[in-house]
Amino acid sequence: MKSLGKFIIFIGQLFVRREAFATYVTRVVDESIKVGFNSVFIVAIVSAFIGAVTTVQTAYNLVSPLIPDSTIAWVVRDMTLLELAPTITAIVYAGKVGSNIAGELGTMRITEQIDALEVMGINATSYLVFPKILASVLMFPILVILSAFISIYSGYLTSLSTGVISGTDYLIGIQIEFIPFTVVFAMIKAVVYGFLVAAISAYQGFFTRGGALEVGQSSTSAVTNSCIAVLAADFLLAYLLAPLLTA
Repeated sequence: MKSLGKFIIFIGQLFVRREAFATYVTRVVDESIKVGFNSVFIVAIVSAFIGAVTTVQTAYNLVSPLIPDSTIAWVVRDMTLLELAPTITAIVYAGKVGSNIAGELGTMRITEQIDALEVMGINATSYLVFPKILASVLMFPILVILSAFISIYSGYLTSLSTGVISGTDYLIGIQIEFIPFTVVFAMIKAVVYGFLVAAISAYQGFFTRGGALEVGQSSTSAVTNSCIAVLAADFLLAYLLAPLLTA
């Protein structure tokens, strides 16, 4: 409870004694490149294999002659949009971006750069952390959209190359019984996950004490705690929003 209270106070500090708007614009753009553009490659690789593996595994498990082949693509589509694209991408994102945020802020803390900002009267929490969280909230949904597209398209290429399902059946399957709220659901998850990863990682790095060893420990804690928070949020959002898919 002490850590939770400290985290809530930390988040509250983001909105007091803010800098000029132009300052945040520049910093948000820079952070967006770091957390978004620089993560595209790893997200694309992971998503391609997710789509391929999901297609093959589903095809080999749905072997009943009573089940049409298009059902395979239907399963791949919904699994990708509802779970795999947001959650798996968030875990990869926590490993890459979360550790980077914690390491950067932790290094600034132990080298007293954060203390220097505070001595000059600058709200270090707002100046350093707010742009990172905002950039993460803005860019992570874009990464999830990219992940979903690549995963579904990878499944299509896998169906053509392996023959587990025809391309025509795959295209039919990804269109049948489509619920538009599925995309909204994925975007809600993306915004929440983007916030959690950036905020928790920044919290771990900002309060680092010690030396280089503690910076490494903060990065490890940031990744671990972010993954746990993402999985807990995944369950909570599924419990609250899943009924709307059938409403």
